[in-house]
Amino acid sequence: MKNEKDVGGADVLSSSVKSATRVLDLFECLGRWDAEKTHTEIAEELAIPKSSLTQLLKTLLKRGYLDYAPLSKGYRLGPSIAKLAKRENDSGDLLTAAGPVLSWIANETEETCALNFLKGDRSEVVASVNSTHRLNITMREGDIAPLYATSGGKALLAYLPVVMLEEYLARVKFEKITPKTITSVAQLREELEQIKSTGFAYVYEEFTPGINGIAKAILSPSGLAIGSLNIATPVARFTKEKRTLCEATLTRAVATLRARFQD
Repeated sequence: MKNEKDVGGADVLSSSVKSATRVLDLFECLGRWDAEKTHTEIAEELAIPKSSLTQLLKTLLKRGYLDYAPLSKGYRLGPSIAKLAKRENDSGDLLTAAGPVLSWIANETEETCALNFLKGDRSEVVASVNSTHRLNITMREGDIAPLYATSGGKALLAYLPVVMLEEYLARVKFEKITPKTITSVAQLREELEQIKSTGFAYVYEEFTPGINGIAKAILSPSGLAIGSLNIATPVARFTKEKRTLCEATLTRAVATLRARFQD
């Protein structure tokens, strides 16, 4: 039989394991979506008592493993996480490499193009080059859109880990932005399978009337999307020839970025 000392030690060990598990669960929760979450959202998603969570958050904030935004009351991963290991989606390296590639895409296609990153349940334009045509679409750094409504967003969505994709599909609420916007999980699933099969994501006036888009994901060695490149074209110029040109240009651009990023 175990004596009291043994039992006490087991209790301490069990408590320590629970605390460690909560820390890891929290990091995974915030890291999966690169988005802020409030105290209440974290408590509900991870089933942690609010009193226990408060102390945990204070400790991690003090050590720099979390950041807190007073205005939104949201928590996100802090700078100490980045110091532990280099992330697979090192956005700084990719952004640096993407500048001249985007200029080349715009020159080849004469259309607006952009680099997009995953930002919670949305895609964010982090760099762009606009077409010089009078009739065009302007994409600006910081522009965000639902993942299901843009070609760049769909490309990112198609290569999410299964767990993340199922989480997203379980909670997504479709907004009918235009008459052609996707409004069902079944339709979105079908498109995502096509994207993985062909390598290209499309939208046909699903986010902006009169604008079609085509995108291709930039995949890491493990097969996850670390970003996507997209080209936006007015419907009037989106001919069969233009579509073929955009596909070929994106294929070369993504191959160039992957080679530079993995060096």
